[in-house]
Amino acid sequence: MQASFTPRVPGIHHVTAICGDPQRNIDFYTGLLGLRLVKKTVNFDEPTTWHLYYGDALGTPGTILTFFAWILPPMVQANARQGAGQVTAVPFRIPDASLDFWITRLAAAAVSFDGPEQRFGEQVVSLHDPDGLPLELVARGAGAPRAPWSSVVPDEHALRGFAGATLSLNGYERTAALLTATMGLREVAREGSRFRFAAGEGDNAVRIDLHCQPESEPGRMGIGAVHHIAWRAPSADAQRAWRDVLVQSGFDPTPVLDRRYFQSVYFREPGGVLFEIATEGPGFTVDEPGDSLGAQLMLPPWLEARRAFLEARLPVVRPPPVAGGRR
Repeated sequence: MQASFTPRVPGIHHVTAICGDPQRNIDFYTGLLGLRLVKKTVNFDEPTTWHLYYGDALGTPGTILTFFAWILPPMVQANARQGAGQVTAVPFRIPDASLDFWITRLAAAAVSFDGPEQRFGEQVVSLHDPDGLPLELVARGAGAPRAPWSSVVPDEHALRGFAGATLSLNGYERTAALLTATMGLREVAREGSRFRFAAGEGDNAVRIDLHCQPESEPGRMGIGAVHHIAWRAPSADAQRAWRDVLVQSGFDPTPVLDRRYFQSVYFREPGGVLFEIATEGPGFTVDEPGDSLGAQLMLPPWLEARRAFLEARLPVVRPPPVAGGRR
């Protein structure tokens, strides 16, 4: 480990979940929530399945929600069970003044939701995507820090990236120790069985809730579940230093893996959630221009020879309902 390395995670890089029908997924996240489809590629570990990336105009770390589409063998077509050892809510940040806009928009689209309810002094609306993935809209501030992707949702109401994440655990203490002592997050609040931690500073901070549920059944991975949550590493050097920290702390991280748009290291936290440390670069413009992100299937160099085979296996998907937008 480099002596100058300070173990402090600056925030969330991305969250990856599992969906069923990829077209329905595209329609919901671009057509209703107004995110940009920034990359159409494949799951590098199972390349006969789609890997879809959504985010702001360029897929800035902290805005990126990705999906593996489990609809073809050998993937099991089973619905998830939300429970312990999982990320059980993916919250997006919205401006305080946008709460009524989103309640009206969800109701008009016949999307069921709960709330708003108050949590840690913030108004929260809870909903599920078409596959049952739990989502939240958290009213926080006036809209900073990130500029939105402009499409079907007006700029002033657009999603501003992740507000944080909720991890459901049978016991929170060892995970809390990992977050604070090893990853550099700080505990900022407690409310009932929820313990809140913060990563980052000021308006850029995200809030991570550990929801302690001792009697909860273990979650089951499947359609509608979060597969993993990824944390930001500013550089490859920082990522390697992080890996050293994890090894020295008794964890068993993977080698550094090339994910084309970032480099990744994975490990399992004590409560069972799969964590990733992902570099901030090179980003999604490494293989297509920023003004045409998500327009076509992009493959890493080591899969290009299989393009015809993969294109024949992947389900056909249409472009997003609104293909353009302003930065």
